[in-house]
Amino acid sequence: MTSPRPRTRRLRAATGLAVAGLAAALTLTGCSATNQMTTEKEYNSSDGVGAHVGDIKAINFLIASAAKGEPGALLGALENSGSSDQSVTITLGTDDQSVHVPAGQTVLLGAPGGNTDTDTTITFDSIPEPPGAVVPVTVATRDAGSVSLDVPVVDGTLPEYAGSIPSPTS
Repeated sequence: MTSPRPRTRRLRAATGLAVAGLAAALTLTGCSATNQMTTEKEYNSSDGVGAHVGDIKAINFLIASAAKGEPGALLGALENSGSSDQSVTITLGTDDQSVHVPAGQTVLLGAPGGNTDTDTTITFDSIPEPPGAVVPVTVATRDAGSVSLDVPVVDGTLPEYAGSIPSPTS
């Protein structure tokens, strides 16, 4: 009777480790092979909502208002990825507001001091729903049509929105 050669045992052990390593590698990389990476997906990263209208991207839209029937400030941004300037109309009920968005630039809405090219303030006279609800806001361009968004209404409870609540007009 002969005993197995030492080299054969080492070869089996090395082969077993290689197979185990390959199985672990396939298991750990399997998810990324079949699922899109989250960082490649476009999503609303904060409290607001967004949409695309042609070359215009509405980003993180929300309305800051003290109460139903009070004025409200639209917060968010408009980004123009196109090569020509755009005029964007934002509508809440019968209140239309226009914003000029230069080609290749971003316009912040109600966010002074931001890292952007321009800042614009949009205030609606009367918000039809109380904070905690959503209101329909339409974003439109002349060339690409329009999209309707259910924009959340927030109050000044959170400190990041407290300074954005417009004062009631007399």
